[in-house]
Amino acid sequence: MPLAPKFDVVVAASERIIPRGSVFFIDLVLQKMSSQMDISDILCEFEVIKFPTKSAIYVWGYNQSGQTGRNGQKKHLRIPKSLSPTLFECLGGGNSCWLDISCGREHTAAVASDGSLFTWGSNDFGQLGDGSEEGSKHPKKVKALESEFVKSVSCGAHCTAAIAEPRDKNGTESIRQLWVWGQNQGSNFPRLFWGAFTPNTIVRQVSCGSVHVVALSEDGLLQAWGYNEYGQLGRGFTCEGLQGARVISAYAKFLDEAPEIVKIMQISCGEYHTAAISENGQVYTWGLGSMGQLGHVSLQSGDKELIPRRVVALDGIYVREVACGGVHTCALTEKGALYAWGGGQVGQLGLGPQTGFFSCNPNESDMMLRNIPVSVIPSGVQLVACGHSHTLAYMKDGRIHGWGYNSYGQAANDKSTYAWYPSPVDWCVGEVRKLAAGGGHSAVLTDACTLKELCEFRLAESVNLSNAALIEDVASRTGSDALARLCERLRERWLDGQKCDLEDEEDG
Repeated sequence: MPLAPKFDVVVAASERIIPRGSVFFIDLVLQKMSSQMDISDILCEFEVIKFPTKSAIYVWGYNQSGQTGRNGQKKHLRIPKSLSPTLFECLGGGNSCWLDISCGREHTAAVASDGSLFTWGSNDFGQLGDGSEEGSKHPKKVKALESEFVKSVSCGAHCTAAIAEPRDKNGTESIRQLWVWGQNQGSNFPRLFWGAFTPNTIVRQVSCGSVHVVALSEDGLLQAWGYNEYGQLGRGFTCEGLQGARVISAYAKFLDEAPEIVKIMQISCGEYHTAAISENGQVYTWGLGSMGQLGHVSLQSGDKELIPRRVVALDGIYVREVACGGVHTCALTEKGALYAWGGGQVGQLGLGPQTGFFSCNPNESDMMLRNIPVSVIPSGVQLVACGHSHTLAYMKDGRIHGWGYNSYGQAANDKSTYAWYPSPVDWCVGEVRKLAAGGGHSAVLTDACTLKELCEFRLAESVNLSNAALIEDVASRTGSDALARLCERLRERWLDGQKCDLEDEEDG
């Protein structure tokens, strides 16, 4: 896959050549924006040569192991500051693009548009894929996959899995294969893994839990491997010890009906539970359900469900995406409604401190749980991601909202320990393409696909205390809402004497 062309120069109507990122270019845009011209009129005066797509990676939250990509000593970072392209060894420099990102318990992985995979953070079990067990506070390319074009990545608690195609493949037929490494995966280097699939199976998606992994084929088949003490492998029984891969062969519609084969379209692993969406938009869950995270009124095996079982409370609602956290689950419908269920002790359901009660033992309910899906946001949700104890959602209006455990700032702008309701995260510029949430940190990929967005990216990188007010003013008057909010938040932090949170010392 060829790299996106570089954004070399911008030519103004007056025929002046303005190098990308130059102070003169930024000043010129500011001058025109501040002249109360319409944003479309401003941009019509510029012609972009070799117009690219540019991406940015924002990571924030718990930073004990360097999972936010900074090399500082701070234990947490409440501000989603974009990672500098100079931290990565891929081509494209300041115009590098990103395809995917994932957060594990204390490590992070990102896929560049040239198919390179980068990892950073904790490495106690070899989850960074460099063959060692030494962590890294800077992103490092996974060199063992340089012969592969990585398409997507998933981080578990202490393992990582990626889907990739050989760079030297013959013909145009897709050969998306699965690579795994880290805890319970048999190697600290990426190794090709077929498991219960045939070698020519096209892998569509992979998701990693705490101690189990589930992979989805293009044909809609699931295979699962790892530990199965809570039935998270969907085999109809529990067992001790590490289990090899098997295809999940039965899905239960209702308790009084025989299991059947279902074609699966999307999957997500929680800590000890799993969820999947069928081709008809129906949600199936299995594994540990002691906190209500499976969405069933009652469970068949104590606090567990041993084979995939349909969440009947969502019947008649077409679900297009499901996300599992530590002990909670979210479902996003085709119409943009968000449902949640499971444990809500720290606000991860977004329903406030009173969420109702549920227990497998009806008279012993003393925790805030909800075992039946309930509507959290009725419309407008585009993307959702669940961390261990927090949730992120990207809205149609371009804003990110988070809720749940917020001790490290991973869920909201507020400094509160718990964000009980959806709260704004106002630090990101560009169109959000991917959300990711881990043990205590969060990550976002944003894209700039127009000249207006590229200008916003450049201006965001150049904001300082002296020009923040001007940029905020003109951005708000020209429809650059995300940039205006960013400037507002930055000025608030600076005026509060907390500028140190934003300095490059975090990166050095």
